Amino acid sequence: MARAKMSPCPAKIAPQLVSLATSPPPGKWLYEVKLDGWRMLARCDQVVRLFTRNGFDWTKRMPRLAKELATLKVDSAWIDGEVIVLNEEGLPVFQPLQSAFNTGKTDHLIYFGFDLLFLNGADLRDLPVEIRREQLRELIENASLEHVRFSETLDVDPRHLLENIRRLGMEGIVGKRAGSPYRSERNGDWIKIKIHHRQEFVVVGYTRAAAGIGSLLIGLHNDAGELTYAGRVKSGFDSRTLTELRPRLRALERPVTALKDSPRFTKGVDVAWLEPVLVCEVRYAEITPKGNVRHAVFQGMRDDKPAAGISLESSTPEQPPEPRKTQIRITHGERVIDPSTGLTKRQLADYYARVGDWMLPLLHDRPVSLVRAPDGIEGEQFFQRNTTGLAIPDIETMHRPSGKPAMLINTSKALMSAVQMSAIEIHAWNATTTDLSRPDRFILDLDPDPALPWLHMIEATHLVCVVLQELGLVSFLKTSGGKGIHIVVPLTPKDDWTAVKTFSQAIVKHIAKLIPERFSAVSGPKNRVGRIFIDYLRNSSGATTVAAYSVRARPGLAVSMPIWHEELSMLQGAHVFTIQNVFRRLDSLIEDPWAVLPNTAQTITAQMRKKLGIR
Repeated sequence: MARAKMSPCPAKIAPQLVSLATSPPPGKWLYEVKLDGWRMLARCDQVVRLFTRNGFDWTKRMPRLAKELATLKVDSAWIDGEVIVLNEEGLPVFQPLQSAFNTGKTDHLIYFGFDLLFLNGADLRDLPVEIRREQLRELIENASLEHVRFSETLDVDPRHLLENIRRLGMEGIVGKRAGSPYRSERNGDWIKIKIHHRQEFVVVGYTRAAAGIGSLLIGLHNDAGELTYAGRVKSGFDSRTLTELRPRLRALERPVTALKDSPRFTKGVDVAWLEPVLVCEVRYAEITPKGNVRHAVFQGMRDDKPAAGISLESSTPEQPPEPRKTQIRITHGERVIDPSTGLTKRQLADYYARVGDWMLPLLHDRPVSLVRAPDGIEGEQFFQRNTTGLAIPDIETMHRPSGKPAMLINTSKALMSAVQMSAIEIHAWNATTTDLSRPDRFILDLDPDPALPWLHMIEATHLVCVVLQELGLVSFLKTSGGKGIHIVVPLTPKDDWTAVKTFSQAIVKHIAKLIPERFSAVSGPKNRVGRIFIDYLRNSSGATTVAAYSVRARPGLAVSMPIWHEELSMLQGAHVFTIQNVFRRLDSLIEDPWAVLPNTAQTITAQMRKKLGIR
């Protein structure tokens, strides 16, 4: 059986997502009532923070709940649950929940906890769901809480349970596969079975009426990401909801529709189109072959869900997206390039085709070098810095005042051409073609003695980041895909290569002087025995570092992956992300860990140099 891992309390945890099912599946499942509310995760660590499904901090909107959760007898914890409103009969009701947040009157909200992800330094996510839930039940029952409750498992035939739920007028049930761990993705271990057809829709417009709003016009995203019309919602609104909606809708009016195709309305219907940013939940009888809802009834607004992710829910298993068509023919796709896993050239090409949306913006106009392995990773490998001797179709070249022309990979077609020519790794400069003489970042590559435990790498990375922070520099992390961590410090291009390299070397010498038993500022295997060499040599003109999202030409085909600082302590190594599992991570991310890196404006100042003893 899996054991809990000891670690610091994570700063962020993305929720496990629920798949739609039409009936109870075979096997052993744990069933709960589907609560008609908003998903909310509670982080308890000195202070309580309440996070929405998409990672927004709503603690200030629910001060009473936060205050109650702070009385739990824990040092640290993460709880997954649902915030709801109960009516006089004690049943969940959805519309008043929106009104509670709009008015700021949230003291009556109830928080039902249904999973415990972390407790007192122990990461519980690998434990079976039954164990996690039992620990949560004991935690809540041993505290005096008025508005925090445990969502009980209902040990009855799910078909009988559904019938009782239907009679009570509730939404449905949630099933969790017995023995399953907690994963921040939609993997089929959690399912929902609804009594009625209910679905979130994007609000794309409304019809005007004497009362202000006659109906809402709704839409869904199709498989191509286009917004398509899904019909009108005319019923289910109370006077309070209409009053709250009017100013919100008017503020979002636009002259033309955001829909792919504009629907036709009967003469006299006054339509106002909206920016497609609001989401509402609707109950309906069916969706017609043309994609329109029938007998739609408004249930409430969903401010906890982003409009960009709203499409028709399906009970069929999710399939991975088709790789982007690149118009590049991959020859010998069946050739095994990694005998340890049996992974082929075709699978490598599929990875790069799919990861392009993440990788290409970071490579744009940045000179690259390639590690090519025509006979696979166990054969001879070539480090190619330019196209001299082997031109690669679709890869741009840039002539430099000195040296041979640089290669640029700015398009998916160029990326796939590199793969076709047996490239596995992609390495990038620390400058772009805007000004190749002035770097826009420097990188510190933490290269450990292979005999050191991974915990030393975690501690070393934290120490280096603290030094950078004390200097006043923001840093970003990525795994190397091998044994180390890369610390990336973005810069506004100002200093030349010599100045930046000198500064990065001074940081390394400073750290090695502070803790000589842990760090080395000198390269070479003999100098890092029992220590970690902080490699600053990559900050020279023409030097490169493996690019973010690049595959490594090593057994397992690991990927160099951007990570949050807070994630580091949870990783088991720098090679844990591979082309076989990386999209489970990327598809579950609420936010890109490097989202703000391109817009981070900072320079090396005279005060920073003075602190490091640079004249």
